[in-house]
Amino acid sequence: MAGNQRVCLIGAGPSGMSFLYQNNKLKAAGKKCADVVCYEKQSNWGGLWNFTWRTGVDEHGELCHGGMYRDLWSNGPKECLEFPDYTFHDHFGKSIPSFPPRTVLFDYLQGRWNKAKIRDCIRFNTIVKHVTYNKTTDDFTVTVKDLTNDQDLPPERFSHVIVATGHFSVPNFPDFEGIDTFRGRVLHSHDFRRGSDFKGQRVLLVGSSYSAEDIAMQCRKMGSGKVITCYRTKPMGFRWPEGIEERPLLTKVDGNTIYFKDGTTAEVDVIIFCTGYIYHFPYLPESLRLKTNTSLYPAGLYKGTIWMEGGNNKFLYLSMQDQYYSFTMFDIQAEWACAVVCGHLKLPNRKEMESDIAKWLKKLDLLNGCFDDIAFQTEFVLDLAKEVGCKYNLDVAALYNRWENDKRANIVTYRDQVYTSAHSGKQGIVHHTPWFKAYDDSLDTFVNQTQNK
Repeated sequence: MAGNQRVCLIGAGPSGMSFLYQNNKLKAAGKKCADVVCYEKQSNWGGLWNFTWRTGVDEHGELCHGGMYRDLWSNGPKECLEFPDYTFHDHFGKSIPSFPPRTVLFDYLQGRWNKAKIRDCIRFNTIVKHVTYNKTTDDFTVTVKDLTNDQDLPPERFSHVIVATGHFSVPNFPDFEGIDTFRGRVLHSHDFRRGSDFKGQRVLLVGSSYSAEDIAMQCRKMGSGKVITCYRTKPMGFRWPEGIEERPLLTKVDGNTIYFKDGTTAEVDVIIFCTGYIYHFPYLPESLRLKTNTSLYPAGLYKGTIWMEGGNNKFLYLSMQDQYYSFTMFDIQAEWACAVVCGHLKLPNRKEMESDIAKWLKKLDLLNGCFDDIAFQTEFVLDLAKEVGCKYNLDVAALYNRWENDKRANIVTYRDQVYTSAHSGKQGIVHHTPWFKAYDDSLDTFVNQTQNK
């Protein structure tokens, strides 16, 4: 294919936008870049950050992508996720607290994207229906549907395909004996929109990861009754506020009565499954489809990005890892992918690529706990950064370690702490109201506040 590579980018969330951003940087520098067409099934960019009140299916009858809830605040310090070339201080022109609500984070993301003027690359309300790799011509045929006009569009050809749809949109629902007899409401965290919906109600959360942790706190903050979280392997172990407790996994349901593995029972009004998501790519053939459980390094991906099982190194995935690092990891992965696609970074031979994957998987098997996980993902991020000659130091492991310790010290107050940016050198300010009592999470109130003395 002559000229620039023609790339099909699926998804305009943070990962997809980072690819567009990095490609635009190459173009602005007069370097070889790709011709990118980005397909986004929603009407706006942002992926999960594009908040919607809808659950189940969207206005076009497609699976609702967004699982963001109305009252979400960042559960990690902004200093761990800010872009080194566009800091929070760059965006807002002043210091703000370290744990922003979703409106503030989305505004920050959009500021970077708007500055780069990359919106025109996106075809909104357009969903990818089929991707086929053409072995004889070493390219791809992509079929999409215009959701606004309910119309299948003519197939298009691309040199590369990049899947940047994330893996937090199709809920994983386990089954339990008797759950069909439950007299209350059952939902997945993907459909959780407001903690205030459960005011005064007794809530059972099934799961022991970030969603269970945060939704338990959200429900209590918004006035729920007693909250029980139950775990399959081990408890989260936080110093919970009054009204939240942990128990081993439930074994069965009988009406409103829940039976747990330790022999105890409880009466609840609501069951919320915080049981993660499945990797779901219905538009991909078997030879291109990533199948994995949530992992810090999914098997079959060179540098966590290049699909090894088909597509001749021209089929890529972005942000399919489990995540401590988020925006900065997506960004350096997108920069690496862009360098490969545009020919600025040459891939090694297949044997070397397979050896590199094996090295990472071996390290993965030795991990033991969150601090090991943070060190592993830091090494992954820095490896990509070295390959593209990144001039910034993306290592914020010390901040992540402190964050984990802050949570262990007090799950109620960790969001009230302040951190210092590794890139701007600016320290966050203390929020005017402790998070557990802060109910106004509007952009204006959060950003335009006076620092507590």
